[in-house]
Amino acid sequence: MKITRRVIGADNSSRSEDKVLTVQIKPGWKSGTKITFPKEGDQRPGRVPADIVFVIKDKPHPKFKRNGCDIRYTHKMSLKDALCGSVVHVPLLDGSTVPLRLDSVIRPNTSRRIVGKGLPNPKAPATRGDLIVEFDVKFPERLNSEQKLMLENVLP
Repeated sequence: MKITRRVIGADNSSRSEDKVLTVQIKPGWKSGTKITFPKEGDQRPGRVPADIVFVIKDKPHPKFKRNGCDIRYTHKMSLKDALCGSVVHVPLLDGSTVPLRLDSVIRPNTSRRIVGKGLPNPKAPATRGDLIVEFDVKFPERLNSEQKLMLENVLP
């Protein structure tokens, strides 16, 4: 990161100076994490130079929501797949997918956890959080009388 700061020369004259500060962002750092560069800020005669502090902000992801080291993904599915089962190809952070077999009925507020497929834990880089898959079941807008009768005969 390039910064411009005020520096004081030996003769107490003030001038602007550009400086590049290297910020090493560790995988899994959360929003609000602070990186401090002590005494790299503006200088003033007779005073200690200021610190430069960078604050990490999460950039929203189009597919995932963060919850600590866990990430959440919402999969939209049909009512048929929710009742009859299916295989969902869940996207991962690296762009690949993992198959998730759904053999049981998916009820409202159902979720499945894929262990170790979330974000790296910055305090234990060898471990990762989980990927939590939530389901958004799409219901049909309307049913005709024949469809209603079929459902009445099949559903409990």
